[in-house]
Amino acid sequence: MKFCSDCGAAVTRRVPAGDTLPRYVCDGCGTVHYQNPRMVVGCIVEWRDQVLLCRRAIEPRYGMWTVPAGFMENGETTFEGAMRETMEEAHARVEMGQLYALYNIPHINQVYMLFRAQLLDPDVRPGAETLEVRLCPEDSVPWQELAFATVRNTLRHYYDDRRRGEFGFHMGTIEPVRK
Repeated sequence: MKFCSDCGAAVTRRVPAGDTLPRYVCDGCGTVHYQNPRMVVGCIVEWRDQVLLCRRAIEPRYGMWTVPAGFMENGETTFEGAMRETMEEAHARVEMGQLYALYNIPHINQVYMLFRAQLLDPDVRPGAETLEVRLCPEDSVPWQELAFATVRNTLRHYYDDRRRGEFGFHMGTIEPVRK
């Protein structure tokens, strides 16, 4: 950030009075510009013994597979955002279930919230951000082509829970890959 969105003056990154973390502070009007993690919401969409996967038509991870998910919009609930993303990416009508997984990804300022959802009918097709959609049983999941660690971890938990016959809530932190 270089300029204040309120008055247009230059901003400086510093710890404002009464705070403990550096923020962008306007040199003109004094507005403190807080930048907070972005919420990503989506669904593990179930149809019989299959889950819905979407092949990405956008970066990052173009051409790789994921569950329908994306950034929350202002003014919507997590449920509404997950349902909207599922409709946008796969034209899938779902009945929303419980929150299933939450992942903190502090190195990229994101929090993922994934819900279980039941597909109401198998009439799915790619949306604007999707190359292809597929209903996959566990043995057809393209594990090496999954776009994100959040998706891989969530699907592993999902299939383990399904084998046990009991679905729990899963929470974790995704750390950056060290090379």
